[in-house]
Amino acid sequence: MSMPRLAIAAVSIALVSATSALAAEGPGLGKPITEADIAPWDITIMPDGKGLPAGSGTAAQGAPIFQNKCSACHGEKGVGGFASFLNAGPPRASLDGGKSVANFWPYATTVFDFIRRAMPYDRPKSLTDQEVYQLTAYVLYLNKLIGENQTISAQTLPKVKMPNAGNFIIRFPDRI
Repeated sequence: MSMPRLAIAAVSIALVSATSALAAEGPGLGKPITEADIAPWDITIMPDGKGLPAGSGTAAQGAPIFQNKCSACHGEKGVGGFASFLNAGPPRASLDGGKSVANFWPYATTVFDFIRRAMPYDRPKSLTDQEVYQLTAYVLYLNKLIGENQTISAQTLPKVKMPNAGNFIIRFPDRI
């Protein structure tokens, strides 16, 4: 091997070694995350109800909470606010006529998960689990999916059938 080629090979080996050492150490930014750091955000609810907390609620209990914490964005009874309509008419098994909770969500547990994680918009994760059950019941009631005094809980919520569920592609069917 000629001297220039030997020098290029040596420099290449040195660069690869230095790069590997730097990659192993990382950039030195932030701090390692702990299980305790992750726990408040590890709140995913599966379609079968796995992950649902203790609690229960009815639409009648959820109505005043909705009025106080949700109607400013979603309007009276889920219609008319500047945010998405929560009630766009009778339950349909298609998106014809617009999106609503009844036809745009495949599982009732997903409604709970979204409310718990993201609502109210200006204070996400500020609702208690009990309030989330009550609001979920109210939203399902507005969409004519449950009765006003029907209690939802970790046992009953996964049994609520969404009208358009059959038109969704299930990404992880083995988790249902």
